[in-house]
Amino acid sequence: MADTKKPWGGRFETSPSRFLDEFGASLPVDQRMWAEDIRGSLAHARMLAQQGIISVADADAIERGLSEIYREIREGRFDFDVADEDVHMAIERALTERIGPAGARLHTARSRNDQVATDTRMYAKEAAGALAGRLTGLRETLVRRAEELLGVVMPGYTHLQRAQPVLVSHHLLAYAWMFTRDVTRLRHAWESADVLPLGSAALAGTTFDIDRQYVADRLGFGEVSANSLDAVSDRDFVLDLVYACTVSMVHLSRLAEELILWSTEEFGFISLDDSYATGSSIMPQKKNPDFAELIRGKIGRVAGDLVALLTVLKALPLAYNKDMQEDKEAVFDAVDTLSDCALVMDGMVATLRVREDRMGEAAQGGFMAATDLADYLVTQGVPFRKAHEVVGSLVLQCEKDGRTLQDLTVDDLQAASEYFGADALEAVDISKVVERRSSEGGTGSAAVRRQIDKLRDVLAADRTWLESLG
Repeated sequence: MADTKKPWGGRFETSPSRFLDEFGASLPVDQRMWAEDIRGSLAHARMLAQQGIISVADADAIERGLSEIYREIREGRFDFDVADEDVHMAIERALTERIGPAGARLHTARSRNDQVATDTRMYAKEAAGALAGRLTGLRETLVRRAEELLGVVMPGYTHLQRAQPVLVSHHLLAYAWMFTRDVTRLRHAWESADVLPLGSAALAGTTFDIDRQYVADRLGFGEVSANSLDAVSDRDFVLDLVYACTVSMVHLSRLAEELILWSTEEFGFISLDDSYATGSSIMPQKKNPDFAELIRGKIGRVAGDLVALLTVLKALPLAYNKDMQEDKEAVFDAVDTLSDCALVMDGMVATLRVREDRMGEAAQGGFMAATDLADYLVTQGVPFRKAHEVVGSLVLQCEKDGRTLQDLTVDDLQAASEYFGADALEAVDISKVVERRSSEGGTGSAAVRRQIDKLRDVLAADRTWLESLG
């Protein structure tokens, strides 16, 4: 005879073995969505009672039973059994055991297909909001440090070669803008998940006179899905969420790499707080940027989560397929990893010490005023390509002589081009090189202050959105 514990046991003469139960179960992963599942069931039960599909007394009993189960799970007193397959059946079994036939009526007019899609969408919305909040905190830290360090000059790099001097504030704000785009992607993921699938049933809708908008309103969904086949098989919203996590992890990995480089003896630009570094088991002098290295490395697992999810969904026919059970592990891992890494990076940036002397010294080398010297010639009527050639020759001669552009005299400059005047020496003054770049988005202090003001407006708007989520 079929195992009576199985909700689908009536059709079967034998049940899967314990091994197959464990192989097929999603409970070890999806039990994490117990709160979303109970919230969805409460809204569904109230709708069924409102529509006269079940009695108010049954709905009251369901609510009392689910509230009791909610408290037990929250307090760690609920016994999950892998034989239940998933979180939905675990909660429904416990409910029916406690309140009897009323519990068995809860699943009227729904399927696990639309139930799991609803739970996952509720989770995705909450996760997207929480991650946006965490990245907003990191952005606020970056802006605060940029304000504190305004005026500190460092080398800017291309190809990891010194290129032009920039303010360290400008460099930090570049990451604040990256994380701002990440929050925009998370907001899109939130909006993508903000559609109620419950009421689509298994794939074709239901014969019962349900009120889907009532459920959507109770669960905080902005709209109801338009097509039942699409509703139960759509996982685009989790792709959006995991993609947003992946791009943000790329940005965190880039910032981590720079902090690792800057903290080396070779650069010596920063010193990480001791609480964000570790030592060596054999070399007493070592101070290793292990946590930054972990952030740099964890992009691999999140990018893997995205590829895994894309591969699971590739070529799946409509509507629901058991393959889709594999979606949640990737989503949970991506969300958890980004959340932890953003928190660690926030603390690391907040506490690191900038070595202004080393940055300033490095900003004097590398011929980083060369472009300004060429621009000077352009202002005197020399075509830029010719100016580029003249200054390139000066740099080559300086390299041979072991000199810097700042070592050159007016006579040296005029020997290279008659268009150089006495004021040309100002073109190689590093502090003036930075300040001249006052164009919108530039590294001059006035432009950076404008950036900070703009970012504060963006952060305020994002905080308002986050507060609206409750």
